[in-house]
Amino acid sequence: MPAFRFFQDITVRYGDLDPQGHVNNARYLTYLEHARIGYVQALGLWTGGSFFSLGFILATAQITYKAPIHLGQPVRVGVRISRIGTKSLTMLYTVQDGETGEELASAETVLVTYDYQTGTTIPIPDRWRDVIRRFEALDTA
Repeated sequence: MPAFRFFQDITVRYGDLDPQGHVNNARYLTYLEHARIGYVQALGLWTGGSFFSLGFILATAQITYKAPIHLGQPVRVGVRISRIGTKSLTMLYTVQDGETGEELASAETVLVTYDYQTGTTIPIPDRWRDVIRRFEALDTA
């Protein structure tokens, strides 16, 4: 698998913890979301403004937990797109200790491009395809 080219630093907050003293499993979805938005912003696919202009919705999420995350632990999330379909794309994630690089979790999501005005799925814009393929060095065939 090609290396992750984008990483988002995450600040672990006290409110992220569960009674066992480590990050609650549900918070990982928030960390992935934060990294996903950072990724699309870094690639210039969304520059802010109305959320409804972003143009995709989360369809599927799968997380594999490998080690607990604790308060004060430096964390970073790597994001990459591994597949671009007609109306959907697959994102892969690695949640890592920010100092050691130890993988704490891995994840995969499927996002569907969506028109919030009409409430329907739409084809992935050509500009998005071009930007993502260049950044990820995906095969264009």
